[in-house]
Amino acid sequence: MQEKNRFDQGAQDLLVFLWKKKWILIIISFIAAVASSIASLLMTELFRSTAIVFPAATSTVSFSEQRNAKASSMDFGEEEQAEQLLQILQSSRVRNRIIEKYDLLNYYEIGEDDQNKNYKLAKMYDGHIRFERTRYGSILIDVLDKKPEQAAAIANDIVLLIDTVKNEMVKERTVPAYEIVKRKYQYLESEKQALEDTINRLSLLGVVPSEARANLFTSLTTVKSQKDHDYIRSKIDVNMQYGALYDGLVELREFKTDKLTTLESTYEQAESDANVDFTHKFVVEWAVKADKKAKPIRWIIVVVSTLAAFAAGVLLLLIKEKIDELRKIA
Repeated sequence: MQEKNRFDQGAQDLLVFLWKKKWILIIISFIAAVASSIASLLMTELFRSTAIVFPAATSTVSFSEQRNAKASSMDFGEEEQAEQLLQILQSSRVRNRIIEKYDLLNYYEIGEDDQNKNYKLAKMYDGHIRFERTRYGSILIDVLDKKPEQAAAIANDIVLLIDTVKNEMVKERTVPAYEIVKRKYQYLESEKQALEDTINRLSLLGVVPSEARANLFTSLTTVKSQKDHDYIRSKIDVNMQYGALYDGLVELREFKTDKLTTLESTYEQAESDANVDFTHKFVVEWAVKADKKAKPIRWIIVVVSTLAAFAAGVLLLLIKEKIDELRKIA
């Protein structure tokens, strides 16, 4: 009960004090309201444009028959893909292109000879262009600019740069890989063709497959004319001389054919990854020109500034009152 009485007494004393100092507080609050109103009027009006994109689950077309269902080009990406996309958007690859295209160094009125121009430019860029991952897994691209049409243009250009930048990053790895697979594939093809040519030349000499070779000896015993006998005999001699070589070349050709068949899907995949510019996002919403400013919200600035000045005035007056009391006691 005593604590409640002390609290009530303290509140009553504070009200009495505020009433005594009402004109000082009114003047402070009035000055703060006028100053904040003027300051808010001098602030540059900024317009907001927002684009929303979803990351794609995959960045390639799979030629594998055992393709993972999650790797479908129709699937939306999950948390991992969203974080990767966010890192790309925040990278210098995107930032430098936007800065260069819209000449943001001069647009933000930063001097070319300023020693801290890169720091100031990065700070202005981050203050006007923001990327955020939503709870739904999408990426929000938020742009503030004093020109509403430019805010929308920057946001949409950033959306387009997602594919440009990521395809560049992908090709830095896939193009060399494709060149390696391509050379290997072409080398195997040339080896197989060389084997085919040699086998064809042996065939022209009369060399036949091993299955047909046994029939030559059977035919030799059944022919009646000396001419036919000599002809078959010559074929047998040729096959005796080159038969083993022919069989080895045929077996090697089959081996090369199997390797080419195995390598073919890898080659097609590498060719697709290296040469196709793939889309890495789903555009949920393109940015549009804003018809109403987003900042500053002047009435909030005036209200907050006035309340802050009032609170600071009360605190300073209380401190002064306490100092005066201590001086009297001393």
